[in-house]
Amino acid sequence: MDFLLAHSSVIIFFAGAVAFLMAWGIGANDVSNAMGTSVGTKTLTVRNAIIIAIIFEFLGSYFAGGEVVSTIKDRVIDSSANIAAVDMILGMVSSMLAAGIWLVLASYFSWPVSTTHSIIGAIVGFGIVSSGLSAIHWDMFTGIVGSWIITPVIAGILAFVLFLHIQRFIFWRYHPLKHAKRFAPYYVFLTILLISVVTIEKGLKHVNLNLTTEESWGFGLIIALVSAVISAVILRYKKFDKTLDVKEHYANVEKVFSILMLMTACAMAFAHGSNDVANAIGPLASVATILTNNGDMSASAEMPWWILPLGAVGMVVGLGTFGYKVMSTVGSGITALTPSRGFAAQLATASTVVIASGTGLPISTTQTLVGAIMGVGLARGIAAINLTIVRNIIVSWVVTLPAGAFFSILFYYIFKLILFYAG
Repeated sequence: MDFLLAHSSVIIFFAGAVAFLMAWGIGANDVSNAMGTSVGTKTLTVRNAIIIAIIFEFLGSYFAGGEVVSTIKDRVIDSSANIAAVDMILGMVSSMLAAGIWLVLASYFSWPVSTTHSIIGAIVGFGIVSSGLSAIHWDMFTGIVGSWIITPVIAGILAFVLFLHIQRFIFWRYHPLKHAKRFAPYYVFLTILLISVVTIEKGLKHVNLNLTTEESWGFGLIIALVSAVISAVILRYKKFDKTLDVKEHYANVEKVFSILMLMTACAMAFAHGSNDVANAIGPLASVATILTNNGDMSASAEMPWWILPLGAVGMVVGLGTFGYKVMSTVGSGITALTPSRGFAAQLATASTVVIASGTGLPISTTQTLVGAIMGVGLARGIAAINLTIVRNIIVSWVVTLPAGAFFSILFYYIFKLILFYAG
C-alpha cells in the first residue's frame, strides 16, 4: 500500500485513463442503444444523434449524475469481507479495464450488451480471487439472471400492445394524419412523464434532493404536460404534404412520429447520462477516495470536479467513433423500424424501466429496449424478426458476466505481479 500511496497521482491518472476507456465503451454500446431507434428510423442522422448525445448526455451526467457517488462495488461485494485497501484499488482498476475491454469487443461485433452487467461481472471476478466466494452478494445474481428474461418479455408485450394501438386508432382509420395529430400529445405526455420520474428519483438523490414519490410524480407531471403542449403546438404549425390522397397519408403520419421520437431521444439521452455514467466513474471515485484518504476505505466517496466531465466526454467520444455499429443492430438489424414502430419501442422501454424501478428489479436498459423492438417486430409476424441477430444478442448477454469476471481476474493478477516487483 505504501507504494501506491507514494505514487497516488500516477495511480489516479492511470485509473482515470481506464475509466475514460470504460466511458468510451458505454458511449459506443449503451448510448448507441438509446439513440439507435432514432437513427434506424432515419429520424436522426448519425451526426445529429451525436450532437444530441453531446448536449443531453453531458447535461444529464453533470447535473443529475451526482456529486457524491455510492459506488457499484457496494451492490456486489459484502462490506464484511474486509478486503484490503490495496486489493480494492487493484480490483477496481482491473474491473474498469475488464468492463471497458469487453464493451469495446461487444461494440466491434455490434452486440448490444449491458454495461451494468459488465462491471458487475468484473467486480465479482476480482472479489472472488481476493476474498473468496463469501465476499459476494450472490442473491443479487438471482435478480440479474431473472432480468434477462423478465424485462425483455415485459417490454416486448408492452411494445406489441402499443403498436397494435397505433395501428388500430391511427393507421387503420380513414384520416390517419388527423388521428395521429390528435393522439401524439398524449403519447408524448406519457413517455416524458415516465422518463422524468425515473430521472428525478434516481438522479436528484445524488445531489441531496431527496424527493418523495409524490413529489417526483408531481414534477414529472409538470414536465410531461409542458412537453405535450409543445408537441401539440409543433404539430399544429408543421406543414405536411397535402397532395396525398386522404387514405394515403401514412408518410405524413410517420413524420408525426419522427417529431415525437426527436423529443423522446433528447429525454432518453438525458436520463441515460444521469443514471449510467456512474458505471464508469463510480469505481474511479472509489480509487481516488481511498488514495486521497491514505488508504481509509471508510471515507465517503466525494468526487473530484473532473471525474463527471471525464465520464461524460468519454461517452460522447465512444458514440462518435464506434457507436454506429451497435446503432445498426438496434436500429435495423433486429427488425425494420419506422418512426411509429421506433416510438412504440421507446415508450415500452420507458414504461418497463419505471415498473422495474418501482419493484427494485435490477435491469438492463439495453435488454429492455431489445425486447421492446422484438415486440414491435412480432406485431407484424415472426418473419419480421431477424432470428440470427436475436440469437447472437442473447448469447452476448449470457457471456457478459463471465467475460467481465475473466478479464478482471486476469488484470488483477497482472497488476499484483507488477506491484510485487515494483514494491
